[in-house]
Amino acid sequence: MRIVILASSLYGSVTLNIPHLVVEPEIEIAMIIYDRGQILNRWKFFRRKMKKGMKIGPLGFLNYLRIAHWQGEGVSNYLNTERLDLQAKRFGIRFEKTPTINCQRTMELITEADAELGVLLGTGYVAQRVFSIPKYGMINIHGEVLPRFRGAPSILWQIYEGSLETGYAIHQVDSHFDTGGILYQEKMPIELKPTLGETVKHNVNRLNEAAADKLVDVIKNYPGLAAKAKPQGEGCSFTTPTFRQYLRMVRQHRRLYREYLSRKL
Repeated sequence: MRIVILASSLYGSVTLNIPHLVVEPEIEIAMIIYDRGQILNRWKFFRRKMKKGMKIGPLGFLNYLRIAHWQGEGVSNYLNTERLDLQAKRFGIRFEKTPTINCQRTMELITEADAELGVLLGTGYVAQRVFSIPKYGMINIHGEVLPRFRGAPSILWQIYEGSLETGYAIHQVDSHFDTGGILYQEKMPIELKPTLGETVKHNVNRLNEAAADKLVDVIKNYPGLAAKAKPQGEGCSFTTPTFRQYLRMVRQHRRLYREYLSRKL
């Protein structure tokens, strides 16, 4: 299977996946396309940010920065992975940059790669004009259980609801966010650590490693899995918590961790 990889980060889970893929003789990485995240329409960008800011409030924006560290830079440090462009050079994979994920340059590069399947590793929304270029379309790894936790930052909303179950899903990409047919899904227990931040980073790392192992099998067997892909049906979508919701997450985590310690005694 000849694939093209789309990524929006130079560190983290994307670089965890590459070594698993390059050693598989049935998979050929034609190209890695890195989205630099340039703002092409400033009015549209700021309008979207303002809309989200009004929804979560100014303290919610602080949550966004905190959570981004737990799930982004914090996990990158946790994984201690090589930078994506250097990794691509070491493995002899063509590495290209594009201004943004849905621009004309991205479409040209995907067409040039002549890949059968696109693999999203840590990107945002991808438009149909982009994900429909490869023969088999594109797939994505979502670090949560679908359709219950679409768009959800991993671990946090489970803690909010008092649940100790997380998971990941490898699914087809369609015109909406995290709604495509499920190719493979695995549920895992949340392993609690003393603080909410430590719990998030530890478990996101576990999800990334488990998904990297399974992604190879999904790509190798994609045509058969696609024929049996499970439609998601109704689900829920989540975003950055408000400050009040974050406080509940902290309280719930404290309660769950106390119960965890009491069971160990």
